[in-house]
Amino acid sequence: MSRPDELFLDEPFRTLWARWDAFAAARALRGEVLRELEGRRTLRTVVGGRGYYVKLHRGVGWGEIFKNLVTARLPVLGAEHEWLAIRRLSELGVDTMKAVAFGRRGSNPAKLESFIITEELAPTVSLEDFCRDWPANPPAPTLKRALLARVAAMTGRMHRGGVNHRDCYICHFLLHTDPAPTPDALRLSLIDLHRAQVREGAAPRRWRDKDLAALHFSSLEIGLTARDRLRFLRAYFERPLREVLVTEADLLAHLSREGARLMQRYKRKYARGALA
Repeated sequence: MSRPDELFLDEPFRTLWARWDAFAAARALRGEVLRELEGRRTLRTVVGGRGYYVKLHRGVGWGEIFKNLVTARLPVLGAEHEWLAIRRLSELGVDTMKAVAFGRRGSNPAKLESFIITEELAPTVSLEDFCRDWPANPPAPTLKRALLARVAAMTGRMHRGGVNHRDCYICHFLLHTDPAPTPDALRLSLIDLHRAQVREGAAPRRWRDKDLAALHFSSLEIGLTARDRLRFLRAYFERPLREVLVTEADLLAHLSREGARLMQRYKRKYARGALA
């Protein structure tokens, strides 16, 4: 049985597109193109003086779907992944983007047409950029501990609530900078959810561990100590550290191996780029 088409419009698009085909109107939006891939286009546009991010998805074709399945990768068929993840994270109390428009139509997976529009989160800075100079200029210990605790709490709540990100790097946590963050008052938002998976019950261990490995890898060069990482695990699992070290010994070994593997791959990739 084919699924019904779906359309959600919030302001300002509900009013602006009241007499338009929303899918045609979304395709007609213009702005700074941030990414152009086969089947997906991402751009930033301004409407009524406010910034928005637009992701337009069109059918990727059966060839691309089969290629992903053969290589054991889950294909991204449209904007629905992000739409569902935003809704679930909002229900869980995990700060994320606000979707103001979403549409999906078509029943053939290879020809689905969809879009999602989210409000720009500004002013913000990615955690990757915020922490880049920490090895040379360490932050106040209280601020570092507060950020670790917040990332751990958000990630743990996400996983226990049935969502895994699949690109859970620190660059996808945005730190709000107005007002300036302090240990007692900071806000982080999780973004780039187009590959996220949503299900009932907790995220499976396999996908949980992949997200945690991505966080571990992306924070290897920001000056975190072994004690910092243990603080993160205690906050993530919401259990005494002694218990975590016993029950999650396999995870700790996996994080060490996977972090080293990802770092080697990262360095090889950029070494090739430097030689090109």
